[in-house]
Amino acid sequence: MNVTSIGIDLAKNTFSLHGVDSRGKMVFHKTLSRGKLLSFLAQQPPSLIGMEACSGAHHWGRQLQALGHRVGIMASRFVAPYRKGGKNDGNDAEAICEAVARPGMRFVPIKSDEQQALLSLHRIRQGLIKERTATINQLRGLLSEFGLIMPKGRYPAQHHLPRILEDAENGLPMLARRLLNDVYLRLRGMNEQVLAYDRELEHLSQESEIAQRLMTIPGIGAVTATALIASVGDPKQFRNGRQFAAWLGLTPRQYTTGGKIRLGRITKKGDVYLRTLLIHGTRAVLATLKDKQDRLSVWVRALLERRGYKRAAVALAAKNARILWALMARGETYQRKTA
Repeated sequence: MNVTSIGIDLAKNTFSLHGVDSRGKMVFHKTLSRGKLLSFLAQQPPSLIGMEACSGAHHWGRQLQALGHRVGIMASRFVAPYRKGGKNDGNDAEAICEAVARPGMRFVPIKSDEQQALLSLHRIRQGLIKERTATINQLRGLLSEFGLIMPKGRYPAQHHLPRILEDAENGLPMLARRLLNDVYLRLRGMNEQVLAYDRELEHLSQESEIAQRLMTIPGIGAVTATALIASVGDPKQFRNGRQFAAWLGLTPRQYTTGGKIRLGRITKKGDVYLRTLLIHGTRAVLATLKDKQDRLSVWVRALLERRGYKRAAVALAAKNARILWALMARGETYQRKTA
């Protein structure tokens, strides 16, 4: 009995495996340590190996592909319906083995080392920005306890903070003044680190031919372009631009029954980070519309009058997603058309 499909429940040190043959009959069901996993799978014939999308899945996917296996990484919500009994490692491995062999299953493309390194830069930068925002809010709250109010906005607040710390007559105790000054110095260090990451992304975008083509689209900058390159392995895995927009969660939620179509808000599925970058980029486009007469600007201006600012921003983000897919999948360059 030759094994044809294998399900692996990934973990840190212990891995559960479930293998079946072409008739669906179980060949093995075992647990292996981390050091023995590759040696065991190297002895198996080329098979379809399924895993859930989690930490380390792309690393193991690359390792198993090098051994000649086909690898399918799936979202955990697609595996759950195939689980029998309670949730444990053995049942999870069996469910993964069952799910990976389904004809209509959707798989996550395996990322390369370079893509994951670029994504690491984005994740660290994103976490640092969140930490910076939390630090500013902490300073705002602590100062309000002493009756000192910082102005709204990140830039006005950081500009006004040194004045508060240097004012010797505002009643701020020396202990609080010293502690808040330490937090302010940490905030300045965060600003410098975020700026360094932004420059690194700008440098990487200048070296990438794909990023240069993507950045010709209005509202797409170095951060968005490099994030797309790192997140989207093969754009041809999507049949068309609308499927790519749906993957980003930018298409309307649909509830259709009895032949009656009802469309709601966007689904918000997929990559939250990419969707946020695209929508923020379109806000910059809306702010600089003025009296531009190209076809896109005329369309957006009419949409603004008809549907409002937020809907226009999301609609333009969905349109940009379709254009981005065309540029990545076909190797084209964005052409601005006249009205």
